[in-house]
Amino acid sequence: MEFPNALLHQLWAERSPFVILAYVIVAAVVKRTPRVERSHTRVAASMLGLHLILAAVAAGQVADGYDPHIVETISLGFELLAVVSIGMTAVFRLALPRVGLSLPRILIDLLTAVAVLVVLILVGRRAGFSVAGLITTSAVVTAVIGFSLQDTLGSVMGGLSLQLDKSVMVGDWITLGPGQPIGRVTEIRWRYTAIETRNWETVIIPNSQLVRTQVTVLGRRTGEPTQLRRHIEFFVDFRTAPTEVIEVVRAALREPVPRMAREPAAQVVFHGVRDSYGVYAVRYWLADLEVDDGTDSDVRTRVWFALRRAGIPLSIPATTTFITVDDQARTHRKSSEDHADRMAVLASVDLFRALPDEAHASLARQLAYMPFAAGEAITREGEMDEGLYMIVRGEASVQIGTGPAAREVARLTAGRFFGEMSLMTGEARTASVIAATDLETYRVDKAAFQALIEATPAIAEQVADILVRRRTELTAARDHGTEEHRHERARNALVGRIRGFFGLERPND
Repeated sequence: MEFPNALLHQLWAERSPFVILAYVIVAAVVKRTPRVERSHTRVAASMLGLHLILAAVAAGQVADGYDPHIVETISLGFELLAVVSIGMTAVFRLALPRVGLSLPRILIDLLTAVAVLVVLILVGRRAGFSVAGLITTSAVVTAVIGFSLQDTLGSVMGGLSLQLDKSVMVGDWITLGPGQPIGRVTEIRWRYTAIETRNWETVIIPNSQLVRTQVTVLGRRTGEPTQLRRHIEFFVDFRTAPTEVIEVVRAALREPVPRMAREPAAQVVFHGVRDSYGVYAVRYWLADLEVDDGTDSDVRTRVWFALRRAGIPLSIPATTTFITVDDQARTHRKSSEDHADRMAVLASVDLFRALPDEAHASLARQLAYMPFAAGEAITREGEMDEGLYMIVRGEASVQIGTGPAAREVARLTAGRFFGEMSLMTGEARTASVIAATDLETYRVDKAAFQALIEATPAIAEQVADILVRRRTELTAARDHGTEEHRHERARNALVGRIRGFFGLERPND
């Protein structure tokens, strides 16, 4: 039989049509499926072509001096290799990924190698020689080759372990430490792992190095989406209250910029104070790890505009030397301004408004300036603290109860005071006072009020009258207004307690 006729006959032989049909179907699906390597289908085509040619040669007997059995055996080997290549492609690269099961590349290669080895053993037995004997006789050569290629073999085994334990997977963003490139894993080969950086570079890392070195997988957290926390610093003049800066920036970032994760929400922290400015930081979570600098820029832009709208200037990097002539005139002027401010505060508080000017002046010199940030507790219910606070600026919340049972019973603004019962009688705080906003206060201690009440004992009665009224209001709020108190009786009792606390004799009834 001539060769063309023999080849045509082989195309319609027992298994060949089915193998050819399987190849055509698999090749068509691979061509329509993105990200599937086509080299395996090309290998299958080559094996299938060699099989058909040798089978035709054996069937057609177109040459002399060869053993048809040997040719048929080799042809069978190529056919089986084509089947292995087609089957592996169809199962591991097409079918399993469609159902959401993707095996590591190295494991697929191992299974393919095992299948090829089985084919060689079967073909070898049919040809009449023992593959096992061949393997035994080449053991020494294999050992020598393995010793000389131990680094390469270490990379191969490292790549196999990476694929099997999935500690590093394709698509992960990784780095090997400070100063090392950061990139996304694009493939894990037998010898190396390739990562692509944001600079459009491909870095080849030997697998042996990966398994020996600490690897940081960026943005991966169990049960959470892939996102990475970023830290963006900005600087504001230290004379601006931190609570104001934080609230302005936090409000500006409630609506995230592109590629910023909504959860967790962005944080704004007061990071520290340097020479002439406060250091703040925005900590947000980046949802797209490939675009880091661009997202950072968007966050800085949002912060800049928010601060400008609020009239908060960013710190200008500069060094300023202040030279002040601290003479007697300047000291007197500063002292007079501060004293005037304190006198104005005392005049605005009804508790001290009726005091004579001499008493005002004496008490003003002993006031202590006390600022508080929003949310700070100034006094706590049940604590001992012999001090009275006068509010200069801001608001304070008066609360009774603790924990979940705490409730607000009053709001105090500029010109109001609190803590008078502890100052006048030494009793524990009957309510907690929390700064509702940034708060500026002046504090009066027992020692400061001691001299005042000793010099003017009648003040005790004036103070008691005001304190009884305030305490009655607080008690009514605590008891939801169900208990009534007689004002005059409470006033007389309180006058006695005040005089006793300050060591004064009680007047004759």
